[in-house]
Amino acid sequence: MREVLKRHHISFRNAMAGIVWSFRSQPNFRVHAVLALSALTAGFLFQISAVETAVIVFTILLGLTVEMINTSIEAMTDLITSEWHKDAKTAKDVSAGMMLIVATGAVIVALVIFGPRILALFE
Repeated sequence: MREVLKRHHISFRNAMAGIVWSFRSQPNFRVHAVLALSALTAGFLFQISAVETAVIVFTILLGLTVEMINTSIEAMTDLITSEWHKDAKTAKDVSAGMMLIVATGAVIVALVIFGPRILALFE
């Protein structure tokens, strides 16, 4: 049992190192983190429902996760080849497209949840 806990501790530590590395080295990850804090703050200020909060939190986690997947695919592609290859470009473009789709979805979620509340401030 002690060995199992030790392996999980090492895995957790490595996972945290990956998150810290992403935050420190990836500007887009930091942008997502700032926008996430902004969304959570807006949720608190607008007193959104528990379901809306869950949707916001899920959207944040999805965005951060996909950003890390995108970074991983780009890094792995660069590790495999430093030369230009059509397939490498495709992998990177599809990965970036995946992030764009998630980011667009996040904006739509924000508009649906916060849009009416923001408009009500101006009425």
